[in-house]
Amino acid sequence: MSERQRITRRSFLKKAGGVTTAAIVFPYFVRPSALGKAGTIAPSNRIVMGVIGYGWQGGGNTKDLLRKPEVHYVAVCDIDENHLQKAKTKIDNTYGNKDCVTYHDFRELIARGDLDAVNIALPDHWHSVPVIMAARAGLDIHGEKPFSHTLLEGRAMCDAVERYGRVWQTGSWQRSVANFHRACELVRNNRIGKVRRVEVGLGKGHSDYAETKDKQTPGPPPKELDYNFWLGPAPWAPYCPARVHKNWRWHLDYGGGKIMDWVGHHVDIAHWGLGFDYTGPVEVEGWGKYPTEGVWNAPTEYEFTCKYANGLEMVVASSFAGGAKWYGDDGWVYVNRGRLDANPKSLLKEVIGPDEIRLYKSRDHMQNFVDCVKSRQLTITPCEVAHRSASVGHLAQIAMRLGRKIRFDPDTEQILGDPTASSMLGKAMRSPWHI
Repeated sequence: MSERQRITRRSFLKKAGGVTTAAIVFPYFVRPSALGKAGTIAPSNRIVMGVIGYGWQGGGNTKDLLRKPEVHYVAVCDIDENHLQKAKTKIDNTYGNKDCVTYHDFRELIARGDLDAVNIALPDHWHSVPVIMAARAGLDIHGEKPFSHTLLEGRAMCDAVERYGRVWQTGSWQRSVANFHRACELVRNNRIGKVRRVEVGLGKGHSDYAETKDKQTPGPPPKELDYNFWLGPAPWAPYCPARVHKNWRWHLDYGGGKIMDWVGHHVDIAHWGLGFDYTGPVEVEGWGKYPTEGVWNAPTEYEFTCKYANGLEMVVASSFAGGAKWYGDDGWVYVNRGRLDANPKSLLKEVIGPDEIRLYKSRDHMQNFVDCVKSRQLTITPCEVAHRSASVGHLAQIAMRLGRKIRFDPDTEQILGDPTASSMLGKAMRSPWHI
């Protein structure tokens, strides 16, 4: 066998990313029954994957990827034993075997040496550390929105993905849906003229404290959950159900409320339609209504305005209908899940010509990730784009909490003339975690 034939797909991809790893030798012929759906794909062409975080979103993402014949899952990690066993059962049942290996510590999964990629779906405060470790280990990554917990963590994640030559895709799946793609192409091709203003609706925050008081009483964590590991880099706090599993998004130590939950969807689409994928606002100001009692402290209502270098203003508010609406000199375009509208209505029948701006087209978000892992091309939602979308939310949180306008340089990603605001671009991490 020639040297060329001995190079496996895995070793090639990791060498191509500038990462040196020990080559794993795989047989070229494996019984198809042992590989389940992946049996139709030659072993050297399979994408061997692991999952880190099999809760709400992680479970859905894993199920979607399990349907792809090019993907073969071999490992799963979670610090909740119930989630872990559920994931193993799902993966083993898919392949008709008992081969999926379980991990409590994501570092052990990353260090296996035989993985091509991971899908990671963890609370926001756990985004940066495993992503940077996975990139350094030569793994391609599907990660969730919002991209990061702080702006500085987002920059460190982007730098790692670029440094190690990894493929990244964000779970901002609306870019792979036809009506969002269509809306953005109409705006980008000047069908409404010069855009002056954009309105983005993300929805209101959590329920009132009185309705959730029973979830906020401190007590011992359930035996199946490693709560200290769940807290990880976040400050220590007593366990209560309101802090973990789905509820974490309403506390600023772990998430960012409705703003950060949805900024990677509708603000992301607003940026796409404006051609602002690689920039950000120069000024941000606004207000937020913050809870005065209970564990949750993310704003329940809010409104903030982002001003961009060209004078355009984007207003994001909990009072707006969900979605993105661009206002131009010649009309408007509005898009949300399942809806596309415009004024004048004739815009909806416009044809985008072959010589006009044609945006990246995907109609299957997970397949786009799989295809890009193989081709080494940018996904439809690469890390730098996701970082810029999330940055809008990070800057808004700072401006609202301080109660004043902040000025921002999107090229250097520095807040100007406000040391206090600048100090809020990142957060200290609890030992031993760091980036």
